[in-house]
Amino acid sequence: MSAITENKQGMKVLITGSVLQLFLGILYVWSVFVKPVSDFYSWNIDSVKLTSSFMLCFFVVGILIGGKLQSKIGAEKVVLIGGLMLALGMLATSFLTQDIAWLMYGTYGIIGGFGVGAAYNAIISAAQKWFPQHRGFATGVSVCAFGFSTVIFAPLIETLVIQFGLKNTFLILAAGFFIVVLALFRFIKLPDESATAGAPSAALLAKKQFTVTEAIKTKEFYFITFSLMLATAAFFILNPSFKTFAVERGLGESIGTVVVMLTGVANALGRLGTPLLSDKIGREKAAMTIILVTAIGALLLCFAQGILFMATIAVIAFCYGGFSGIYPVLTADYFGIKNVGSNYGAVMVGFALSALTFPMIISRINDVTIKFIVLASLAAVGVVLMVLLMSSKKKES
Repeated sequence: MSAITENKQGMKVLITGSVLQLFLGILYVWSVFVKPVSDFYSWNIDSVKLTSSFMLCFFVVGILIGGKLQSKIGAEKVVLIGGLMLALGMLATSFLTQDIAWLMYGTYGIIGGFGVGAAYNAIISAAQKWFPQHRGFATGVSVCAFGFSTVIFAPLIETLVIQFGLKNTFLILAAGFFIVVLALFRFIKLPDESATAGAPSAALLAKKQFTVTEAIKTKEFYFITFSLMLATAAFFILNPSFKTFAVERGLGESIGTVVVMLTGVANALGRLGTPLLSDKIGREKAAMTIILVTAIGALLLCFAQGILFMATIAVIAFCYGGFSGIYPVLTADYFGIKNVGSNYGAVMVGFALSALTFPMIISRINDVTIKFIVLASLAAVGVVLMVLLMSSKKKES
């Protein structure tokens, strides 16, 4: 731990990045907006929920393009561009009227989602490069703050909507994001090679540093990418409907907000805990464990009511947070730390496919029990892919 705290410049980047991640995590608070947006614009609930899918999809596009931009213009400028895009998306959303409400897919979903993804990736990449021998710790802290955003912003947004109205809430959030991004972006810098010099760093850099083109030619890339795709499906089905599901499963409307906050805490803990666990038991074993737990949780949701329902979705949210914490580190382990930003962007295509395809597919299944059995089965296939990844690693060694 002393080696971590002695890295003062790295700690400055990590702390500043975590504050920015806290604000960027607005991505996961859309479930709180669903009912106010539906009521204000007289818009179908399912159409409102679709905004989340657009945001998650372009979040991945932002990660992919932002990863490539980092090597050309630096992490600092990518964070600035991404953060300002989120603020501008919020600002534009505040001016939408009922007849053009559908433009929210573009303002909040596409512009905001892209901006979040670009800045998110730059911050994680910087954290990993400042702490190459403690990548699990650095990644965990960074993405934990992103997940914890729900805990702070869910009740704040509800209060702002009640006090100032929906449009003014978007305006207030936009102003807040502008201020925070402009104040902090300059701290997110990548280290020069001498700043992280040492035996562990040298050993990491001595390994082959894959480009994206090279990474996508390996079978390991597809084991990692498709396991992420299948493992996250359960959360994507639940995320826009946490409050709705809570009421359906015997919990009151007011408890619905508590459920959203609970998933935020669980999500944040998973982002921090899983990478730290992986430092001890190995990346693949940690990933396989949380994918398996997700499968079991999906099965429990076939019948869970009340408190059991709350506990189950908290566990699924924990595992989802774990995926966000461990897959950047897993990517760096297999394809090198030098190009981790762009390589992780390529892996996150699986995340985007999951966010886009599974909500549409699962929505066509009317029987709730069958829905969750399908989600459990998808996660089970993800476990198999992780076993294949481990087997592949053993053969190479």
